[in-house]
Amino acid sequence: MSSSIVKILYDAGKLPGLPKFIPTNMCYEVVSGSRAYAVANEDSDWDIVGVCIPKKESIFSHLSGSIPGFGTQIKPFKTIQRPGIAYNGKTYDITIYSIVDFFNLCMECNPNLFALLHVPDNCVLHLTALGDLIRQNRSIFLSKKCWPRYKGYSYSQLKKMRNKKPEGKRKELIEKHGYETKYSYNLVRLLNECQQLLTTGELDLQQDRERLKAIRRGEWTIERIEEFFTTQEKVLESLYNSSTLPYSPDEVKIKALLIQCLEMHYNDLSECIVVPGKAEAALRAIKEICDEF
Repeated sequence: MSSSIVKILYDAGKLPGLPKFIPTNMCYEVVSGSRAYAVANEDSDWDIVGVCIPKKESIFSHLSGSIPGFGTQIKPFKTIQRPGIAYNGKTYDITIYSIVDFFNLCMECNPNLFALLHVPDNCVLHLTALGDLIRQNRSIFLSKKCWPRYKGYSYSQLKKMRNKKPEGKRKELIEKHGYETKYSYNLVRLLNECQQLLTTGELDLQQDRERLKAIRRGEWTIERIEEFFTTQEKVLESLYNSSTLPYSPDEVKIKALLIQCLEMHYNDLSECIVVPGKAEAALRAIKEICDEF
């Protein structure tokens, strides 16, 4: 696919201080947020989220000669955020994840990260073979853990909707509708997404776009939002109990996928990963052959 937005902004001098390896090591980059949900308005920023492969030493610290817990440590690259980047008449909010941090958050059923794996094809800006491998194996991260995680996120949106003090451009919306419509539509969106995951194992981010647009326009009262939350919470508890999803993700399979991705990028991981007992098993096999003859 085309060159990543991160690379374009970096080359244009819009991302000062960004480590040089990031723009060239991007493997997956998407438009996220309200534009991915098809509920954006003319004032919406462009939320760009990407996944990159850090330097090998950042993941495998022993390659740099450092000893964990002693002296100066190499700080591993996890996540970088660059909000409010103006370029060519658009404002970009940039978030870049290390592939390791990305896998960890997906394994924990983080709603924001799950959405990245399911954006529509027209929201995928940059995709390498490695990025496509992750996208095609997204179901490996899914488990029943999605319900408590999505519930927690929706609770936080409910709390913000009720208690957020009016500030800046949000003040006008709260005075007009009696609550912050951004938090209310996110609450409804999260519960709908969780229902999709528990029932189908897949996620259509734009399935509920008309209802979400109506909520964002303030067409639902705060009482209706709260009633929806109470009702949907009971529905999802029932779906959680009947869902055929595993109770927790298969960490062994996820780690194997991560190693496969790293091998695709680095080519050789023999100096990085030691499989316990592998050498001993090989020696035993040789001894058994020798004994036999």
